[in-house]
Amino acid sequence: MTGILWNLASFIVALGILVAVHEFGHFWVARRCGVKVEKFSIGFGKSLWSRKGKDGVEYSISMIPLGGFVKMLDSRVDDVAEHDKHLAFDHKSLWRRSAIVAAGPAFNFFFAIFAYWLVFMIGVPAVKPVIGEVTPNSIVSKAGIETGMELKEISGIQTSDWDSVNMALVSHIGDEQIVLKVASAGEFGTERVVTLNTKEWKFDPELDSAMGTLGFQPYRPEIISTISNITEGSAADKAGLKVGDKLVSIQGKSVTNWQQFVDSVKASPDKALTLQVTRDDKPLTLSLIPDSKKLKNGDIIGFAGVAPSMGEWPESYRFEQKFGVFASIPKAVEKTGQIIDLTLTMVKKLFTGDVGIKNLSGPISIAKGAGATADYGLVYFLGFLALISVNLGIINLMPLPVLDGGHLLFFAIEAVIRRPVPEKVQEVGYRIGSAAIFSLMLIAIFNDFARL
Repeated sequence: MTGILWNLASFIVALGILVAVHEFGHFWVARRCGVKVEKFSIGFGKSLWSRKGKDGVEYSISMIPLGGFVKMLDSRVDDVAEHDKHLAFDHKSLWRRSAIVAAGPAFNFFFAIFAYWLVFMIGVPAVKPVIGEVTPNSIVSKAGIETGMELKEISGIQTSDWDSVNMALVSHIGDEQIVLKVASAGEFGTERVVTLNTKEWKFDPELDSAMGTLGFQPYRPEIISTISNITEGSAADKAGLKVGDKLVSIQGKSVTNWQQFVDSVKASPDKALTLQVTRDDKPLTLSLIPDSKKLKNGDIIGFAGVAPSMGEWPESYRFEQKFGVFASIPKAVEKTGQIIDLTLTMVKKLFTGDVGIKNLSGPISIAKGAGATADYGLVYFLGFLALISVNLGIINLMPLPVLDGGHLLFFAIEAVIRRPVPEKVQEVGYRIGSAAIFSLMLIAIFNDFARL
């Protein structure tokens, strides 16, 4: 319950910030273009708090936090006195109206740059993308990729850490090849370009990792069979295991690596297992009954709710992405550009069928992401905000009536035909756009529940 409340609170904070940024874009540019703004609201529905500013604008926070709006003077909606018509949105020039509408998504992109600027100034711990285990006869092994190689670039994009590697790989879903630049293991300064043949690459983001399906895993320090974490109320907790216990054997078989323990637990849902551990250098025998968990493919596996200790990362692999006030600006712009490019690529592949519609995420997934990143710390939460802000900006620019992009589409048509699009045509467009958005929201929410 605590986790759900934390996710919900993080979601409301994140969405509140992003909606405020988006609507402030409309508000700020509208005021600069001489349009009278009557109300600025974060959220819809019944007002929880409101006040009228000295500028005559009613500022409000409303009950439903799934959006917001800026109410401007508009003679198409309200009766406007003759002496106030110069302040109405619909009486402004085409370029001013276009600027006001485009300002919302634009401010989302600016906010992403600002968030990443803060991230790079605060600093993000990272590790170099050095390849660990390579699966024999996999796509990467056939291309000559070996354990210990470091990924330098993917399709011309520098990959300084695993986050950028994963982002670059995901963008290649449905492509027939991926070009990598790698630094050879043990050969300082030696780099070469390899091409992965991905014509037969099968990758479902819901079930697999891009790296795993290509046939490699990131390098990780050796796993030590000493317990570092136990989930409260889990099977391990009920069995009496403690942080610091060292696994010696399971069902009488010596534990030489952590995977042996994992395999035994997975194969024994709801079945008692005898563990031998050492605690404070003293032997101890415990009985563990793994909980059962049903996978999406229908298989039932056991799990214990326990994590091992990890060895130390080599110092040469660890670094911090941290830059000065001015050096962080181009880094933030570059990162935002990469997110925009990835998002546009995924939208395109959604329409071409390379990415399934089941990969759409809704508010529940966003809430989980908000809670998880907020749990990790400020820089991770800022990175999450930047990612969602870019997505919000791009979605709003889609040429669907109701969205900002739909309004801009009508303005583009107006620029060509030299008169506003007839209101009846706009009304039909708004109905179609509303139906499309509502359908996509239903699909996304359904996907969220399917993932629970």
